[in-house]
Amino acid sequence: MTWADRLSPQVRSLPPSGIRRFFDIVAEMKGVVSLGVGEPDFVTPWHIRESCVYGLQQGYTAYTSNYGLLELRHEITKLFERQYGVSYDHRREALVTVGVSEALDLAMRAILTPGDEVLIPEPCYVSYTACVSLAGGVPVTVPTLMENEFRVTVEQLEALVTPRTKALLIGYPNNPTGAIMPKEELASIADFAKKHDLIVISDEIYGDLTYSGTHTCFSSLPDMRDRTILLNGFSKAYAMTGWRIGYALSNPDFIAAMNKIHQYTMLCAPVTAQIAAIEALKNGQCAKEQMLREYNRRRRLMVDGLKKIGLSCFEPKGAFYIFPSIKETGLTSLEFAEELLKKEKVAIVPGDAFGTSGEGFVRCSYASSTANLTEALTRIERFVKNYL
Repeated sequence: MTWADRLSPQVRSLPPSGIRRFFDIVAEMKGVVSLGVGEPDFVTPWHIRESCVYGLQQGYTAYTSNYGLLELRHEITKLFERQYGVSYDHRREALVTVGVSEALDLAMRAILTPGDEVLIPEPCYVSYTACVSLAGGVPVTVPTLMENEFRVTVEQLEALVTPRTKALLIGYPNNPTGAIMPKEELASIADFAKKHDLIVISDEIYGDLTYSGTHTCFSSLPDMRDRTILLNGFSKAYAMTGWRIGYALSNPDFIAAMNKIHQYTMLCAPVTAQIAAIEALKNGQCAKEQMLREYNRRRRLMVDGLKKIGLSCFEPKGAFYIFPSIKETGLTSLEFAEELLKKEKVAIVPGDAFGTSGEGFVRCSYASSTANLTEALTRIERFVKNYL
């Protein structure tokens, strides 16, 4: 018996992240234009950084409540009441976490028992199925299609729901496709959840990065507030990825259960990052809107550029990713990404890193400078000419 044989079966069977694999390769290459990182290229706005510095100068270096700073939770709940018309008790129904990734993990571990099934529209963020599996659940993926703008339908969900289904995990705007869900379609999903008595985990980290229409907060839909565990954070809209600040909003029972796990594992999110998050909510709207306008400009550049090259793609309506089809090249997603990196030094992520329904696509992030995007499009065009 080897040491590896003594590992948890869930961990042994867990595949490594397809995104990180490419990051490791890129780190050892020079001259690479990377469209692989799902991270804003902007620095956190100065006034947010300054609030952190001031907090350190004032000696704010201790633990906070497990739930997070009361002022931060209050600002978060005020935002949701003001922006979406949904009210939460900031003392009992809000939990500050170490990024949205921790919030997702806590939600899965709090609600799942071994064998519980979770419906997950796919392509999806790489952590979704992994977190379900690590919590002892069974991820049941629901393939979505470019022809339907990567939106999941009630008919698809009905075909896969079983008596063992306990939850539905959705993330719109979507990573990696940039898809959004219209309010009326989300309302149908809500009716489906009520019909089958499902918990809904709604990852809305890209909600503020919506270009077409307005974002619909899932818990604001009729009768969805207490049935939904809403996840969000500061990484994307405020360019605060490294600060690791996320949060969950839900009914007191779910939040208390998540906090039980949180207090034994993370204890609390860093106090300085929480102080910065308060400043972001109070005074970060202008900077957030400026970044959104720039992302929108880059989005148009990428859509037009990829179509000119001859790669068909769905026009993303949110987040900062585009998910073009590479099927006409005859290459698999992995082959396309590896060959493009090797021959033209452009880093993208193969679509199958986001589930089997992502095969035939690649993810390109446009959270990069216009100069980088323009250069990447030039190199991609040169590469694709060999196959089209």
